[in-house]
Amino acid sequence: MSRDTVVERSVLMRREVLVLEDVVKVYMASSVETVALRGVSLRVYSGDIIAIMGPSGSGKTTLLNIVGLLDKPTSGRVVIEGVDVSRLSSGEMARIRNYKIGFVLQFYNLINRLTVLENIEMPLIPRGVPRPERVEMAKRALLRAGGELSWLPKKPNQLSGGQQQRVAIARAIVGEPEIILADEPTGNLDVASSRIVVNTLQELNREGATILVVTHNPEVAHCTQRIYLIRDGLIADTLSPDPSKCIVTSG
Repeated sequence: MSRDTVVERSVLMRREVLVLEDVVKVYMASSVETVALRGVSLRVYSGDIIAIMGPSGSGKTTLLNIVGLLDKPTSGRVVIEGVDVSRLSSGEMARIRNYKIGFVLQFYNLINRLTVLENIEMPLIPRGVPRPERVEMAKRALLRAGGELSWLPKKPNQLSGGQQQRVAIARAIVGEPEIILADEPTGNLDVASSRIVVNTLQELNREGATILVVTHNPEVAHCTQRIYLIRDGLIADTLSPDPSKCIVTSG
C-alpha cells in the first residue's frame, strides 16, 4: 500500500462530523439578557470520544442542546456532516436528530409504563421500521450496550440504575447514529455501575461511534481522548486525559 493511499484513508477516517463556528446563545426573559455561550468553536472528527467539563452554569447543557438540535444558536454555525443545521426548519432538524444523534441522559428518561423492548425501539417508529425488524434491532442494541435479553419484557423500574442506563444506551444506539451525546451518564450511578457504563461507551467508540460526554467527574473525563473545559460560555482550555485516572482502570 502506497503512502498516499495510507494518508488518504487516514483523512477519510478523520472526517469532520461536527463543527461549531463562533456559536453564541443568548436567552431573553422579561427583558433580561443572559449570555449562555459567547462564541464557541469546536471541531469533532469521526471516531472521537471527547469530554466537556465545567462548573454549573458554564454553558455545558446549552452547548449539548445546540449540538443535539434541541435548541438553535443566536448566531454562529453548527454543521453536522457538512449540513449547516442551524438554518434548518424544526421538521428538518427533527429528522437529522432522529437519524444522526443518540442521547444518553443522567436520569435515563425511560418510560416506565413501557417495557424495555418498547423503550429501545421508540426511535425506530418514526422511521417506519416494521415491528419484526425493530425487535431484532432492539435486541442487537441491548447486547451491544452490555445488557441482557431477559430484560426486554421487564419495565424499567424493575431494573437497577446501572441496568436502566444500559437500556438508555441501547435506545440511543438502536438507530446507528453518527453521534452519541451523553449528558452526565454516570451522575446517578455508583462506582461499579459507572465503570460498566463508561466501558460500554468506550466499546462503542472502538466500534466507530463518535461520542461527546458532558461530565463533572474527572475519572470519567480521563476515559476520553480530549477534555474541553468550558467556563462562562467559552472553551477555556483543552486538556490531554491521563488514562491511568480513568474510572475503568483506576482503583
